[in-house]
Amino acid sequence: MQVAPHQLQAHLEKRVAPIYLLSGDEPLQMSEAADAVRRQAQKQGYSGREILEVDSRFDWSLLMAEANSLSLFAEQRIIDLRIPSGKPGNEGSKALNEYAEHPPHDVLLLITLPKLEKSQSSSKWFKALDRVGVTVQVWPVDGGRLQAWIMQRMRSAGLSPAADVVPMLAERIEGNLLAARQEIEKLLLLYGPGEITPEQLAESVADSARYDVFGLIDAALAGDVSRCVKIVNGLQAEGTPEPVVLWALTRELRLLVSLAGEIAGGRTAQQAVGARREVWEKRKPLVIKGVQRLKPQEWQGLLQLCGRTDRAIKGWEHCDPWLLMRDIATRMAGAPALE
Repeated sequence: MQVAPHQLQAHLEKRVAPIYLLSGDEPLQMSEAADAVRRQAQKQGYSGREILEVDSRFDWSLLMAEANSLSLFAEQRIIDLRIPSGKPGNEGSKALNEYAEHPPHDVLLLITLPKLEKSQSSSKWFKALDRVGVTVQVWPVDGGRLQAWIMQRMRSAGLSPAADVVPMLAERIEGNLLAARQEIEKLLLLYGPGEITPEQLAESVADSARYDVFGLIDAALAGDVSRCVKIVNGLQAEGTPEPVVLWALTRELRLLVSLAGEIAGGRTAQQAVGARREVWEKRKPLVIKGVQRLKPQEWQGLLQLCGRTDRAIKGWEHCDPWLLMRDIATRMAGAPALE
């Protein structure tokens, strides 16, 4: 059964299928589609989750073994099967066919892979999965559709773009939907719900050109302590809202905590980061470099420090939030903790 990306949520609210196959090369839409499936499955009681990453040495017998294994707590589970190459091969094709013939009643199989080639769409394994499950093919949002997508996204966030705002933003993000989402989230944090004028967008862009919160994250991942200090001081001097800076730090640290956990479990940094569609291809080397700098418990400690910073911003703790955020950023870059 074929379902378009924009129809997926409505489908999920009616029923959850035993198999979902998501294919495409657009990171944001792929990530959000997978999140939607997992979120709805969890609401239906699928509380367990097992991630299987397919590479050249992957043993396809693990798929059926995991599907047929009995949970200690008899829980419904999600098998998150990721095929970065997009090609399961002969052994994988047989395993997927076998799975589709008798999908377990207590398991949801979520398959993600890149854009399907025409030969794959007509293959036996694809047809078998599509017959008993749901296939979602994600396509890039380009041309005239990009501005419509930005308009819908802003309105969903509670923002009302004035004339010229959407074309300006479309030109700025150059087709990168992840960048568009970040810009919209930043506008919401800076100005709150309501109308967004071209002047406000220009001011936001100008702030980014000087001391961008995303530049702070990149400097921290790169291990550039002095630049982290300079950017935090600049953000503070320019009156950047504290929650905007803390949001960027917290968002990145949640990713790093998750990645560090996977690495501690036996995956390489390249494998862990490479499987994350929410990380742009150009940023993956930077994230790989950064995540290896600290131990999992150190990343977790910094995330907890973000919670303390949030309390300081709200006045619940007698600490300087800017000093705490400077400490977080420089420790991400490898500096010792402030005494």
